[in-house]
Amino acid sequence: MVNTSSQHRLLTAEELPHSDDTPVDNELQNFIPNLLLNILLDIWSARPDWFFGVDMAVYHDQEKPAIVPDGFLAVGVPRYTGDGGRLSYLIWQENNVVPILVLEVVSHKYNGEYEDKLESYQQLGVLYYVVYNFFAGRRGRHKKRQPIQVYKLVNNKYELLTGNPVWMPEIELGIGCESHNYADWEREWVFWYDENGKRFLTEREKIAVAEAAMLQMSQEKEQERQAKEQERQAKEKLAAYLRSIGINPEDIT
Repeated sequence: MVNTSSQHRLLTAEELPHSDDTPVDNELQNFIPNLLLNILLDIWSARPDWFFGVDMAVYHDQEKPAIVPDGFLAVGVPRYTGDGGRLSYLIWQENNVVPILVLEVVSHKYNGEYEDKLESYQQLGVLYYVVYNFFAGRRGRHKKRQPIQVYKLVNNKYELLTGNPVWMPEIELGIGCESHNYADWEREWVFWYDENGKRFLTEREKIAVAEAAMLQMSQEKEQERQAKEQERQAKEKLAAYLRSIGINPEDIT
């Protein structure tokens, strides 16, 4: 729960640390949240009421250290708050809107994503907690886990949902993982999906689809031009033949 005791002045983002100063030890902890953010910027381009933070401090109690997820989504808050943007996410400055989804990417150094962090987000009241673990099913304690696990808060307790992708009706998005070439890196990535389980495309893919459609249109126009040219040549050849045998083509309807 959010603690904003009235006995103290509410601090601003400028007065609080902006991160936990802990460097990521896995490229994916930057790549994956930013991939999700970039896709959201496209599919929710017309929506002004959401914010997706990457490696940003989330404060729910100004007297306690911030929580710093790899990524989080808040719905019902302004997309932009000014030219400088947010330094951190202070729940008491966001009309007490708790992030609706939090993402943690398990790194080479395991950091309690299935225990301590799960408990923290559960207490905070985050509706969906998503853990992506490349090592799931591959080694040690992770062997019995799935690469992506989505937990939903039900009666103040997290329940593990099944499926890949998992549909989240409250935000009208699905989340899951699949193999794909992103940023010229062929591996498993985390994506957003629609209600039918269809993956939302990356910007590069949309450009490629648009270019393919333009090429197809150009080819169809060229084929049409060639067909008309062949028809014209055939008519001219027939007219020449008719003249050679003494018939005026214009006399033939």
